[in-house]
Amino acid sequence: MSKQAFYKRLKSHQIKQNNELVLTQMVKQCRNQIGQRIGAKKLYHELKNDIEKQGIKMGRDKFYAFLKANRLLVPRTKRFHITTNSNHHFYKYKNLVTNKIPTRAEQLWVTDITYIKTQKGHSYLALITDAYSKQIMGYKLDAHMRTSLCIDALTMALKNRKYPNQKLIHHSDRGIQYCNPTYTLFAESNGLTMSMTEKYDPYENPIAERINRTLKYEYGLKLTIKNTKLAQKITKRAINIYNNIRPHLSLDLYTPKHVHTNQNVDYKSYRKNKNKLELLTL
Repeated sequence: MSKQAFYKRLKSHQIKQNNELVLTQMVKQCRNQIGQRIGAKKLYHELKNDIEKQGIKMGRDKFYAFLKANRLLVPRTKRFHITTNSNHHFYKYKNLVTNKIPTRAEQLWVTDITYIKTQKGHSYLALITDAYSKQIMGYKLDAHMRTSLCIDALTMALKNRKYPNQKLIHHSDRGIQYCNPTYTLFAESNGLTMSMTEKYDPYENPIAERINRTLKYEYGLKLTIKNTKLAQKITKRAINIYNNIRPHLSLDLYTPKHVHTNQNVDYKSYRKNKNKLELLTL
């Protein structure tokens, strides 16, 4: 190897190391802002312009290879803790949304409860999400799992409605909180049509399940938090990022807030078998 070739290769190696250092910092900064478990495709979408500004030539596949080589890919995780008690005598509503997909915002809301670990025991987070836009419309986190937890989340969701005169389906599992007449009467008195899962298949309520997982694993809610008050602060920040900043693959990398306002995406279902899907009419 000639002296000229040696220094050329050395310079190339130094540039590569510097670029990888810059990229690593960019990835960490992005994850600190949006979420620690944001995936490779979303990362590339968020960082593409900044990568180009740094003069780094890197396509999507090369970016994925960089993440893998530097152990920056998000590891797979396991769950879970049961929060649904359907062994009760309250009336259980029929599933009105089987194989149906929404065509607009505030046509279908999905609900669920998930647990949050604290040093003083479990706290519980009730969520209400718009199925079309994926925007979290209402939530409540507290140290109990009573029906009032879900009513408080629904109250917030109703206040946040953008299209209050449109018909709306409320879909949940058959948990005792959602079947409690106190809850169902409150929902129906506000014009909501009740719908519930009929099996234990998570694909009967996939959006709620997925959002629970996203909030836990991308925003630190999976960790054991000091107390419920701190968990409430972390949840508020996480939902703000989720609704207003985080890009969603199912929304063509728009945010839920943008889609809820503009309604300009084709709905993408999480179901494995999509051949039987029909448009929801209401």
